[in-house]
Amino acid sequence: MSLRTTIISQFRKPSGLLGEIAGLVMANRPSNVQRNRWTVDLLNLKPEHRVLEIGCGPGLALEACATHVTQGSVLGVDHSATMARQASHRVRNEIASGTAAVLQIGADELHTLRGSFDRAFSLNVIQFVPDIDRLFTDVAKLLAPRGMVATTYQPRSKNLTREQALGMADRTKMAMLSAGFSAITLHELELRPFPAVCVTGRIASAS
Repeated sequence: MSLRTTIISQFRKPSGLLGEIAGLVMANRPSNVQRNRWTVDLLNLKPEHRVLEIGCGPGLALEACATHVTQGSVLGVDHSATMARQASHRVRNEIASGTAAVLQIGADELHTLRGSFDRAFSLNVIQFVPDIDRLFTDVAKLLAPRGMVATTYQPRSKNLTREQALGMADRTKMAMLSAGFSAITLHELELRPFPAVCVTGRIASAS
């Protein structure tokens, strides 16, 4: 495995010393910080909301959510033990107060979660999910009526383009539609070298 491939793999599932470094990069890279804040703003959080972040990484967005959700709760899940540990440390005060939790599970294990959420979101996770249709089907089952999902993606490789980002957004839209989401909207944030795109949708009201 080449050094470049090894480094890229750390952003898929960070582990060991390189994984710790990858987490620090994710938590401090300016474009990452801006993308996280933008996505959290799109969620339009209320104090009583219950929030789920899929692939929470080092917990940057999770921490931001916790500042808004003072009466509800935030849950971050990540398949990486390294990221779960970093995220847990970042929101340790909220965990101690009972308003936050972090679990080490993958996107393919969302069906094991119990309870319902008002918001579910992910940042630069969708490109690593092998079955996008199943992901949104599982998310739909976890959301409360009128619950909102947000999926943000920004290309990181130098060989990618804005068109490829929009292509991912189109795939996401189709998977959301198939899972029963409506009011699907594309948002775009200008960043270098490529913009970030976020697709949001709502689950139907209870009949």
